[in-house]
Amino acid sequence: MLELTREKAEQVLSQGPWLASMTEQFRTELLRHAHLQKFAPDQIIYRYGDAPGGMYGLVAGSLTINSAPSDAIPRLIHLGMAGAWTGEGPFLTGQPRRVELKALGDAWMMHVPLDALEQMAARDPGVWRAVGLNTVLTVDVLVRIIHDLQKRNVERRIASVLQRAGWLGDMAIPLSQSDLGVMANASRQQVNRAMRSFARAGWVNYTYRSVTIINPQALRRFSDGDGSE
Repeated sequence: MLELTREKAEQVLSQGPWLASMTEQFRTELLRHAHLQKFAPDQIIYRYGDAPGGMYGLVAGSLTINSAPSDAIPRLIHLGMAGAWTGEGPFLTGQPRRVELKALGDAWMMHVPLDALEQMAARDPGVWRAVGLNTVLTVDVLVRIIHDLQKRNVERRIASVLQRAGWLGDMAIPLSQSDLGVMANASRQQVNRAMRSFARAGWVNYTYRSVTIINPQALRRFSDGDGSE
């Protein structure tokens, strides 16, 4: 992955779903406190139960979001999207981390420390509402994931998972068929059968350890029930 300039990183995050809806003053102040960091493949950014920390915005690359109830082992539920932020929970609650974040491949992120967020909120109480909006956007994503998992047709569930990863473009995503099975609540055999079908249709290229999304629009149509069985 090419080295990123801070200017480019700020541009990517400013155009993301959260910061694009904020005032210029808030964006400028938040990014003023942000530090550009690079993470290696499989590097843990934070784990469930870690001490409270700050927010992270994904600039480039890919990462996995792993979660589960407190008495279960975290499992892969979603892939991070460039421009999106996460990690605001400890700022809003004062409690430890509730999910695990791990770099899937090389990943560039901007980190805003917890104390910087608290200083911003002390100067402007509106920061609480601004940061809370990011949680609402996260809930929107979780609603989509739940909706996709409720589809009875297993191939449509698998297509939904792949479609959500389509923002990565022609980048090979290092996800195994077992990983896809976890995300789609499907067996490895079901994933393998679906991947062969999707590849024949020209929607994906895949190996046992990676997948490249070629036509996310077709995957979306199929997953929503508008394609052939």
